[in-house]
Amino acid sequence: MRVINIHERELNTWLEAAGALIDRLASDDDVLWPFDRWPPMRFDRPLGVGADGGHGPIRYVVEAYEPGLNIRFRFSQPEGFRGSHRFEIEKLAADRVKLRHVIEMQTVGMASLQWHIAIRPLHDALMEDALDRAEQFVGGSPPNRRWSSWVRFLRRAMKPGGKSRARSRVA
Repeated sequence: MRVINIHERELNTWLEAAGALIDRLASDDDVLWPFDRWPPMRFDRPLGVGADGGHGPIRYVVEAYEPGLNIRFRFSQPEGFRGSHRFEIEKLAADRVKLRHVIEMQTVGMASLQWHIAIRPLHDALMEDALDRAEQFVGGSPPNRRWSSWVRFLRRAMKPGGKSRARSRVA
């Protein structure tokens, strides 16, 4: 099954500030990834082409990286995910950009069912949390959103003991 999944947010900031969001991914001063609410993004070395890692059960390798502009990851797990995901920044004006996350992949076999039932809703919630963090980082005020009841259920079901470790509201 072909999957294209896009999340994007316009930010009132200059290109260099938005670029720092990508460049700090998986570092000690990461301001984009919502590691306080989701499994952290980690790699076997500093961010760059060839770095191998992922978050939770989702594994990938950095396939391309233009500092301050974009980064593309090639999926290695789960089995049946054939494709990539990326963060990219589009300059709209001197002080306005669009931060975008795109998944482009083919799912094969059980991965298609996994994507529809669990991974897509979790991914969508995670990406909105990340974009909220990006907006906060540049001085914006994202909405106080709640995860869907399905996302809250999946998170509880995936935790040992059935207890979610994170609140369902953005602080």
